[in-house]
Amino acid sequence: MNWYITKVVFNITAENSTAKNQFDEQLRLVKADSKAEAFLKARMLGLGEEDTFINDKMKQVRWEFVNVSEVFPLKNLDDGIELYSHIYETEEANSYINTVHQKAIAIRLNAGSQC
Repeated sequence: MNWYITKVVFNITAENSTAKNQFDEQLRLVKADSKAEAFLKARMLGLGEEDTFINDKMKQVRWEFVNVSEVFPLKNLDDGIELYSHIYETEEANSYINTVHQKAIAIRLNAGSQC
């Protein structure tokens, strides 16, 4: 088993919000036998943490998993811990989401060739 840092990306939306689009980029530690397995494990973490709730302003907030945009090998640490989180705001939500998906495709293609 090897350790990997993965970047898991969430889209944060609030009901009737006029604020900029927000994205949370989280670095997650994953233990896996391969980069491909690390990618799939990170996706499962992201999908499992999607959430919808009512905030303090009584507005519905949704955290929607976008994809895994990076996977890096690492030395031993604890499995599944969040190493870093950053909220990303942009006027170009679709462009940002497309970039995340393209990175995920590249990881999947490159990891598949290593099997």
